[in-house]
Amino acid sequence: MNIPPSPDPLDFSGKTVLVVGGSSGIGNGIAQGFRRRGASVHVWGTRASAALYQDEAGSDLQGLVFSQVDVADAAAVASALTPSVIDVLVLCQGIVAYGRKEFEVDTFRRIVDVNLNSLMACASRYRQTLSERRGSIITISSAGGLRATRGNPAYAASKAGAIHLTATLAQAWARQGIRVNGVAPGLVDTKLTKVTIANEERLRERLEGIPAGRLGTPQEMADACLFLASPMASYIYGQTLLVDGGRTL
Repeated sequence: MNIPPSPDPLDFSGKTVLVVGGSSGIGNGIAQGFRRRGASVHVWGTRASAALYQDEAGSDLQGLVFSQVDVADAAAVASALTPSVIDVLVLCQGIVAYGRKEFEVDTFRRIVDVNLNSLMACASRYRQTLSERRGSIITISSAGGLRATRGNPAYAASKAGAIHLTATLAQAWARQGIRVNGVAPGLVDTKLTKVTIANEERLRERLEGIPAGRLGTPQEMADACLFLASPMASYIYGQTLLVDGGRTL
């Protein structure tokens, strides 16, 4: 008896994915991960055009549809034209400030607007189409949302908020056909972590605290997102998956 092969659960052909913050770093790795699996992928970034990213390390916009959207502006999110219909929404926007600037109220507010408030704006913007297509939302928070980060109160608080928002939206929207989950990366080599990666002594200290003994990669974060957006995770709701090499153990 010939049994037909099972369809590949990680084949996203015919699906449309939007990665907010997908122009560089972890978000770009996630966007390219979905593109390689057949999806039509849109990314939002802060610069005026895709050409302005072409010389930046960790940014590959080949095969992606780019749009400039200031996600800290709820009106800009609500009026964004592309894409109008999506199957997977990945919310990877995020900023950080060093030198204890996050203790300043204006900086704190700006970071929370981008890292947390904009998640709600984007999720609300696409709730209807995701419900109609029984789609998935994946938030990208951080292991820093689960532990104190001495010099970055805004980043830590916003990422902790993102983790709890993920659980709350999952509970609220599950019966509308939307699955909401998240990924909390550990230390990944991106422009946001250069203050650590570029400092040899600081990097060595961080690596000593990671059981895996190395940094994570954007592709590894993409793999986690592919799983959460796939049928393999069809009974997973409201969870934030730590992908940190064991750092928070």
